Order: sequence, then structure tokens, then C-alpha cells
Amino acid sequence: MKIGLDIMGGDYAPDATVSGAVLAHKELPKDVRLVLIGDKEKITAALNKEGAEVSDFDIVHTTEIIGMGEHPTKAFSQKPNSSISVGFHLLKEGKIDGFASNGNTGAMLVGSMFSVKAVPGVIRPCITSLLPKENGGLGLILDVGSNADCKPDVLYQFGVLGSLFAKHVYGIDNPKVALLNIGEEPEKGNLVTQAAYGLMKDSKDFNFIGNIEGRDIFGDHADVTVCDGFTGNVVLKQAEAFYTMIKKRKLSDDYFDRFNYENYGGTPVLGINSTVMIGHGISNNIAVKNMLLLTKSIIEANLAEKIKLAFQ
Repeated sequence: MKIGLDIMGGDYAPDATVSGAVLAHKELPKDVRLVLIGDKEKITAALNKEGAEVSDFDIVHTTEIIGMGEHPTKAFSQKPNSSISVGFHLLKEGKIDGFASNGNTGAMLVGSMFSVKAVPGVIRPCITSLLPKENGGLGLILDVGSNADCKPDVLYQFGVLGSLFAKHVYGIDNPKVALLNIGEEPEKGNLVTQAAYGLMKDSKDFNFIGNIEGRDIFGDHADVTVCDGFTGNVVLKQAEAFYTMIKKRKLSDDYFDRFNYENYGGTPVLGINSTVMIGHGISNNIAVKNMLLLTKSIIEANLAEKIKLAFQ
């Protein structure tokens, strides 16, 4: 197995990304090879600084970087030798089995759609986030930002994608799928959620349990929470804000410590023909390490193929 990592992506690149790769290398099995994509001179210098063996990694040299503020579509097409563009080229050619980056999220989504492409039948690929449950488990919420506006059939497909992810990567048997709404009753919500409920209530593609409200997200009501990307992003950022406030107040709580993004590292783009991971722009080396470990788990679960089978 080969996993590509965009070394130039993220606010603290290349030092944090290289350091994260070194940490991941120590935990990954021998048959997993990390491919570091970026400026070879900077990568080598950072590896030496970490006291790591350069020969333990493959290095693919690039000369361009897609900045965080650049227009995703323009940058992806106009910078073919950027670390993100080269990473997708390697993925498309089958030279790596997965590609991870903390760089420009839009460019990663553009690369996913234009390079490895969406699984036939998937209307809108999406991204997800893990949210800790109070009972110690984990829940998924999707979408969390890639699709701000969604039609009912797109929300239905998110239920399929989230259920497959929860089952095959996190080992949750028959995951409980819920629709995020302003009330539990079927008739609650806007026209989109009402119509989505109508599609989901008789689904044989996943275990639909009905509507849940925002106060239920962190309980054990559901394993997969479905919503549009606008709503999901608000929920995710609010959860991150609570964690930050608690830390600023120097409070310690085992449950809220699980909100630390470092624990999860990144999120896969669900519904495409390969494994693509998007990390937080402010990721440190621990977050990068955990993103790479999750990438390995998703590749081993053969999630992309299972999604293809589900949509045939």
C-alpha cells in the first residue's frame, strides 16, 4: 500500500506535515509506504531535522503550491506541478492508493471530481466529520461543508454513504441513520427535509430511525446524522468553538477532550472512485499522523469499492 501526502498543504507546512509523516511511519506496518509530495529540498531538510531516514519515504518533487486563498478550479488547472495536482495525478494513475492533504479544501474537492471522479450514480460526493458521543462512542455527521444546498435525493444518498462509512470503517453494525431537523415529527422542517423524510422513511438501503434535533447529536440516538453542508458546517464549527472555549478556561473534561480535531486528523471525500482525505488547515503533526492512519484504515476497508457496489 502507498499513501500520498501533500507536504506543502496546511498552515504549518512543511514542518508539521513531515513531522506527522515521521510519526505515522513509526506506527504503520512495514507494507505501507508513505509518498511525500512537495519541494524535495524542503522535505529532505525537514526529515533530517526530525532525525528520520530519508530512505524510509518516497519523495515526489513539485515546484508549485496551491495557496489556501486561491480559486480552487483555476489553481488546480493552472498549477499542474502543484503538490495537490501531482498527488491527484499519482492517484489517478494508480501509483498511490490514497491521497491526503491539509491544503486548499476546494482544490481537493475539485481534484476529486475532475481526476478520480464521482462514483456513477452518486449525485454529490460529500465530506463528513466524527462527533464524540457522551456514552464513549462516535457518531458521523454529513455533509459538513461541500454541499451548502441539497435536494432531498442528495440527502438520501448521504444516508447511504454515511451508513457504509460507519459500518465498514468503524465497525458499527446496522448503523442508525437520522435526519437533522427542528423537530422529531415527520411533518417538521422546511420543504427539503420534509421531502427527504418521505424518501428515507421506507429505505431498504440504510436503517433510518427518523428525525433528530440538534440536542440529540451527541447522544446515542443515531450513528449517522444527515444534513446539508451549510447546517453541518455550522454544527461542526460550534463544536470546535466549545472545545476551544473550554481549553481557554483551563477546564479539563474527558468527554470534551474528545472534541480535539487532532484525534481524528481528517475526513474522506465520500462517493468518489478512490480514497481522498482532507485535513484541517491548522493541523499539527499529531493530526497529520492520525489522518494518515485513518487513510490506511479506509483503504483496507475498500470503502470506495463498497460504495460503487451500493450504487450499481
